[in-house]
Amino acid sequence: MVQDKSIGSRLFDIVNYTLLALIGLACILPFIHVIAGSFTTVAELATKRFVLIPTKWSLDAYRFIFSTNTIFRAMAVSVGVTTLGTAFSMLLTSLMAYGLSRRDLVGRSGLMFMVLFTMLFSGGMIPTFLVVKSLWLIDTYAALVVPTAINAFNLIILRNFFQNLPEGIQESARIDGCSDWGILFRIVIPLSMPAIATISLFYAVTYWNTYLPAILYLNDANKWPIQVILRQIVILASGLTADTSALEDYVRPPEQTIKMAVIVVATVPILLVYPFLQKHFVKGALLGSIKG
Repeated sequence: MVQDKSIGSRLFDIVNYTLLALIGLACILPFIHVIAGSFTTVAELATKRFVLIPTKWSLDAYRFIFSTNTIFRAMAVSVGVTTLGTAFSMLLTSLMAYGLSRRDLVGRSGLMFMVLFTMLFSGGMIPTFLVVKSLWLIDTYAALVVPTAINAFNLIILRNFFQNLPEGIQESARIDGCSDWGILFRIVIPLSMPAIATISLFYAVTYWNTYLPAILYLNDANKWPIQVILRQIVILASGLTADTSALEDYVRPPEQTIKMAVIVVATVPILLVYPFLQKHFVKGALLGSIKG
């Protein structure tokens, strides 16, 4: 028989739920404001400091953003880079993580030290640019993928996840004549789908938000991803000087609302991926961090 909660326990629940509700509102309301602001008129957004439900709905900001094929081309570039980059990064990260998870790997400690070292120190912008240039990757989409193909943090998370898998399953497969490639792709990866989904999401968000590498390595405006194009739109909407070679067909924007619409266009596509991976996200992130 369940006993009734004490007054102190009930008071704690009330305070706890109230606090969590306030924190949740503090996180959700800015998103609602941005979405509502992108659909409102310039006059209403100028007179009201905070808009949750527009008095008069307007699509002027979105008409401006999608008034040329440039935005669709940039969106296609970002989708392609995100899809292929995530697949390439996951392949390399899985191969290296599996190797480092093997306790019989010669020089394992030294390799792990080099991985950890890159988390604390990097070559910097100019040395990285020189390396990319020497590899003839300037003005190619590969420049957005190859320099960041393996993330040290993601590698360590996936390696720890692989280490937590039962060794008996792998040994049984090896006794049955399965090679290391077979163990990785037939046993380890299928058993590690929560971690694979989580790390894939990390990589996908990184590639979708690619901005600085595109500015540094891509000279052709037709190859710019969505983040760079949206920056140009915001600058043009603000009346500042910008490289508008990719935006020649745009008409005069509706000023402030364009910034709200830009945030929505840049955020919603990658945000739609989260519900499909949510069931794997927490489990994958936590299981990969149990032990080093």
